Amino acid sequence: MKVTSKMQTSPAEPELPFISIIVPCRNEGRFIGACLQSIVDNGYPEGRLEVFAVDGESDDDTPDTVQRLGKRYPCVRLLHNARRVTPAALNLGIGVSKGEYVLWMSAHNTYPQGYIAECVTMATRYGADNVGGIIVTEARDPGLFAPLIVAALTHRFGVGNSPFRLGGDQAQWVDTVFGGCYRRDVFTRVGLFNEALTRGQDIEFNLRLKRAGLRTLLVPSIRSVYLARSRFGDFLRHNWINGMWAVLPFLYVRHLPVGLRHLVPLEFVTAIAFGIGVGLAVEHGWWLLGVNGV
Repeated sequence: MKVTSKMQTSPAEPELPFISIIVPCRNEGRFIGACLQSIVDNGYPEGRLEVFAVDGESDDDTPDTVQRLGKRYPCVRLLHNARRVTPAALNLGIGVSKGEYVLWMSAHNTYPQGYIAECVTMATRYGADNVGGIIVTEARDPGLFAPLIVAALTHRFGVGNSPFRLGGDQAQWVDTVFGGCYRRDVFTRVGLFNEALTRGQDIEFNLRLKRAGLRTLLVPSIRSVYLARSRFGDFLRHNWINGMWAVLPFLYVRHLPVGLRHLVPLEFVTAIAFGIGVGLAVEHGWWLLGVNGV
């Protein structure tokens, strides 16, 4: 399949695949407009594209923004997600979508021209069942902690050695990616997203995909800009919840729902807490903190 930078087809070229894009959102009035605009301006023909912004009963102007863009771009549609959680939004979108490929895209990201075409091209070239790219992390708001938070989210330890945050030089097979461009038949073979998982549903789904013998490809040339929470309180709350959901999925699935690397921060904090406890309770017990590297 030949794909040009402007995604124009000639009579001699095969028709481009129809693409479905799902953008879960709730109270994203600050970001959803820029996200959707970057999608419709991506260079992929609007006639071969459907974009579902799946709103989880927002309290702000998110639905109004989506509907306003939908009047300008018929490919953009608003769906209502009464359950409010991300996996329910994804499953709603998958259920009504018609695309040969289904892309999960984040309301907190903007996507440069060619992103959609590159995902599809790489899926075809490598025979991948899911394709994702690198996220370039930027701060949402300026401030004292903003550069420190961005540094933490781009450091190997801070992100659990996650390839899609750290980048690389060449395409590689991985256990999970940010969002994803899925072949339609993946959902027939693997099932839908687990709606019991408020967070971590992407990791659990992609590990399920891997166990089914399917493959996820990370392509460093595919990049999007992610606007990270850069206020210290917001950052702590968000990461505390994410940390909880590295463990809570074990309550809802019978198999291993996360990769072992996702448990490293928990093990590190547990070891420190145990060392402090022993140090307070046992004479000369503080040496345990030295063993734990503190």
